[in-house]
Amino acid sequence: MEFFRIKRTIPFMRNALALNLISAITFVAAVIFIVIRGFNLSIEFTGGTVMELSYPEAAPLVEVREVLINLGYTDFQVQNFGTSRDVMIRLPLLPGQSSANQSTTVIAALQAANQAPDLRRVEFVGPQVGRELIENGLLALMFVIIGIVAYLAVRFEWKFALAGVIANLHDVVIILGFFAFFQWEFSLSVLAGVLAVLGYSVNESVVIMDRIRENFRKERTASVQEVIDGAITQTISRTIITHGSTQMMVLAMLIFGGPTLHYFALALTIGIWFGIYSSVFVAAAIAMWLGVKREDLVKPIKKDDTVEEIYIE
Repeated sequence: MEFFRIKRTIPFMRNALALNLISAITFVAAVIFIVIRGFNLSIEFTGGTVMELSYPEAAPLVEVREVLINLGYTDFQVQNFGTSRDVMIRLPLLPGQSSANQSTTVIAALQAANQAPDLRRVEFVGPQVGRELIENGLLALMFVIIGIVAYLAVRFEWKFALAGVIANLHDVVIILGFFAFFQWEFSLSVLAGVLAVLGYSVNESVVIMDRIRENFRKERTASVQEVIDGAITQTISRTIITHGSTQMMVLAMLIFGGPTLHYFALALTIGIWFGIYSSVFVAAAIAMWLGVKREDLVKPIKKDDTVEEIYIE
């Protein structure tokens, strides 16, 4: 499906060197921020108190947050769960306070603010649980990366496969770099967003590399740069449809999803835009720098003094 067809090939690879230098600088900067600043881990990873409250009517989330801020909390989560009357509060454990003392203080402050919630449950999430979540999250990320590497290795010639792996790792590191630099809260939902971006980005890279491989077979006299530029130009319409529709959905979550989905949608937004960029100017360009050529994909075989060219899938 195409909204439009571009008849003239756009020379994307003309500025590939300059853009790749920018990518390299951005990648290194992201790694530095991750190492130096680290992540602002959520309560799910660091441990704390979880409170479940029930209101007789729709819960005033804004007022609840104001009460917690007045109590001195800066890192907390307030969100609906189940119905609009039910509220879940996640609080970091303050020095010198127990989980029971925290819940008593919060309920008293809410009642003083003319709120009448019923306390349904109080639960303490220890740091050991947080460490297990971190370890399991890293394992999930590692297995996804290994799966993508294995898929690309089987699906493509090694130059394409290596370019695709680098492009996908580029996207992940850039997202993590944003969260480290701005100290945005890194939660399980953000980790889920990073994993989703990995699969989303590799799909775009595969589409472009598939078209490059197909064009090598069809355009027998074109140069490598012309083949790559043509393949990217031919997939622009598909890229706009796919990423545009996805971004509209993610933008709705970012604007209307509230604090619960905010950073998840933010991670997806960064991943979508950098996924487009990396598929065009990282994956395709790296394949070009690695010296991919028609002979890597279309190998001549002599038979009865004639040359037949066979396309290698």
